[in-house]
Amino acid sequence: MGHYIPQDKFFKQAKNEGFRARSVFKLESIQERFHILEPGDKVLDLGAYPGSFLQYIAKVIGEKGIVIGIDLRKIEPLGRKNVKTYEGDINNPDLIKKIAAENDIIRFDVVTSDLAPATSGIKDLDAGRSFLLNEQALAIALRHLKPGGHFVFKAFPGIEHQKLLHTAKNHFKVIKAIKPPAVRKTSREQYVICLKKL
Repeated sequence: MGHYIPQDKFFKQAKNEGFRARSVFKLESIQERFHILEPGDKVLDLGAYPGSFLQYIAKVIGEKGIVIGIDLRKIEPLGRKNVKTYEGDINNPDLIKKIAAENDIIRFDVVTSDLAPATSGIKDLDAGRSFLLNEQALAIALRHLKPGGHFVFKAFPGIEHQKLLHTAKNHFKVIKAIKPPAVRKTSREQYVICLKKL
């Protein structure tokens, strides 16, 4: 087991650059490789607390775009016109529909998910919980993404995770699983990039 350093270089860099969490650099490296975000995009961010994905997305999509963040926890306002945040449970089927309607959005261009269960430390249990969250996130992406849209989610490898990838392969043109540099060396965490919804 490697030594856990909570304040590594990514933590310090996030602080220096005014981002709320180091996870922002995971999204940044995905964007640099896959160009999932474009100016003017409408983006849905699931599991958005504390808001670092929102900060980064808002910067890339610019003033003509909009990013909507949802989390069970209240996200402190970011003070940007192109960011809206909602407190809510993604398992509530009407929530996303209601939020999209409120913001005049028919379909999103991109859905990002940094959802993670409250971890118990029991590997299989955590992987199972993560799978359920991702299954829900994928269902939301399939329902609310426009054709050609992109979906990115955080995952922990396991048997169920393979099932999820299999489902995603039927609905997206390209699927890539990567471990961005900002993921801690000791973590099993991956990000799955699903490009071009069919």
